[in-house]
Amino acid sequence: MHEPLLAYFKNYSVTPLTEEEINTIKKIFIPKTFRKRQYLLQEGDVCKYMAFITKGAMRQYTVDKKGVEHIVNLTIENWWAGDRESFVQLTTSPFFIDAWEETDVLMLSKADSIILESIPAFQEARINMNYKHSFALLNRLKNYTTLPAEQRYMELEKSYPEFLQRFPQHIIASFLGVTKETLSRVRKKT
Repeated sequence: MHEPLLAYFKNYSVTPLTEEEINTIKKIFIPKTFRKRQYLLQEGDVCKYMAFITKGAMRQYTVDKKGVEHIVNLTIENWWAGDRESFVQLTTSPFFIDAWEETDVLMLSKADSIILESIPAFQEARINMNYKHSFALLNRLKNYTTLPAEQRYMELEKSYPEFLQRFPQHIIASFLGVTKETLSRVRKKT
């Protein structure tokens, strides 16, 4: 079950893992399966675990006063799920994170994340992952604030086509910041 995570470290780091480091990783990343709609995190809780997804899909969202969900992030295999700010600063989270389909993850606790800091390949992978995450987030924000709905959809289709196959229309619409009706019209045009 840890092979995708080890491949992830290899992909994001030129520093090889030693056998001892591999054993440490296998010991501190705990496998867990989430049923569809089971929470990794609920609003108001502190994010105690980051989850590396080995199979499945999760969504991160807020719920407004009217009970409407607003999707802020979608995650699939070989992605991380969790609220980074809450995890690092031990603050309460404004987000819900749940499994959209049955999802297998490798859970990393805050205490164990400190152990990983002594592994050079992890440090390198974390830095590269943070860069990639920051660039993607800025690009998504730019698209959200400057592009019309049709172009946002086309960018999503180009960058993350698997999202369109894994998540239903209402989740994709929320992720793009449009109504289901607008998304339906956009999809008919493309």
